[in-house]
Amino acid sequence: GDLGPFNPGLPVEVPVWLAINLKQRQKCRIVVPDWMDVDKLEQIKEQERKEETFTPMPNPHYMELTKLLLNHASDNIPKADEIRTLVKDTWDTRIAKLRLSADNFVNQQEVHAKLDNLTLMEINTIGTFLTESLNQLHSLRANLQPGEKAQSQDY
Repeated sequence: GDLGPFNPGLPVEVPVWLAINLKQRQKCRIVVPDWMDVDKLEQIKEQERKEETFTPMPNPHYMELTKLLLNHASDNIPKADEIRTLVKDTWDTRIAKLRLSADNFVNQQEVHAKLDNLTLMEINTIGTFLTESLNQLHSLRANLQPGEKAQSQDY
């Protein structure tokens, strides 16, 4: 699409790649998204810790955007260090929840799972582990002798 012309001092929405490029050339100041605020991120973090299921994130690419903006425009972001910590804490909570869910999924021998409110990056984080685990379980079950039954063991 067409971008510009740009007028000095007037905010304009542009793709992130362009905003970062202009910022690196010292041609603009980046205005962060509304959700990238300490108070809002505190609420998101607390809600994520309280809920058993995954809560909706403010942006499907919250982690990627946070990393990009903090790496390239932290001077335009008030309380950048606090924001980095809050997003990382939220990420850690979600990944721990995801690992627990994957563990339960494998242990209970489920055949399908709901991935509501997970971002693609979060799914990608657990994807290889989960598929390899399921492949190993399938191989183990396929190698049982006829008449043997799988027994679960608790460790």
